[in-house]
Amino acid sequence: MPLDPSVQRFLRMLAVGGFPAASEQDPSAMRAAFRRLAETVDVKGVSIERVEEREIPGPAGPVPIRVYTPTTPHLDPTPALLYFHGGAWVFCDLDTHDGLCRTLANESGCRLVSVAYRQAPEHKLPAAMEDSYAATEWLANHARALAIDTRRIAVGGDSAGGTLAAVVCQLAKRRSGPELALQVLLCPKTDVSAETASRRAFASGYFFDRATLAWALKHACPPDLDLKDTRLSPLLAEDLSGLPPAQIHTAEFDPLRDEGQAYASRLTAAGVSVRYTCHPGMIHHFYGMAGIIPYAQQALKDVGRAIRQALA
Repeated sequence: MPLDPSVQRFLRMLAVGGFPAASEQDPSAMRAAFRRLAETVDVKGVSIERVEEREIPGPAGPVPIRVYTPTTPHLDPTPALLYFHGGAWVFCDLDTHDGLCRTLANESGCRLVSVAYRQAPEHKLPAAMEDSYAATEWLANHARALAIDTRRIAVGGDSAGGTLAAVVCQLAKRRSGPELALQVLLCPKTDVSAETASRRAFASGYFFDRATLAWALKHACPPDLDLKDTRLSPLLAEDLSGLPPAQIHTAEFDPLRDEGQAYASRLTAAGVSVRYTCHPGMIHHFYGMAGIIPYAQQALKDVGRAIRQALA
């Protein structure tokens, strides 16, 4: 189907100078630009029972987290969703994804824990993966203190954060780590080395593009990190059996669409339960634009309800 009309309006805004090209920015400028964009496009006014700012121990120092208690939680202990924001491992933060996290917490009934993992270029990969896995272990070990049910801990994320969630599940399996109940991946990068039909079809003009990915990898990856490393490209892991059930979402006009679908297919072939959705007429990061894209509001509610059902 064609691009959603609200998406078309957003892209026209970009075309007349509403957002700078990543390839023309340094990381600090890109972070500032995305914070300004989020103030416009992220959904606002989502009431929540409680928001707590905390720090937890990480492999290289404290890791900030933000804990969202939903307005209609389950009886304690509640399920939990550990959430990793996107931003190509370089930009975005807890604030750029605040409306999204509030919505997912309320709709899922989960205590949602949003993680401010270390970012590049100050901290090259796999620093983000190490912090994300450490946060997962911490949450599992401190679930009782947070009134969280250890049997119902999910991990999720969008874009690069979806990659982190997928990698955390694979690491937990290999390391005999926390038993996770669900993985929720929104437009994830699953193979940064790939050359897919969607990468070619939507190489430019659809917000997230080939140039932005190349820019991100230049800043995020140390010279010795192979792009086929499964901590960066989880689709390339040899064995995907035994991983948690997955809910995977892609967007029709997203360069990353095909690799998200490929990950869903490989998980299914490995015997993992998968719920896959490709959102028609949408672009990358549409889920973070619920303030200007009406479809995104409903999609986020549907994502949250599907999490609630899976963790019931």
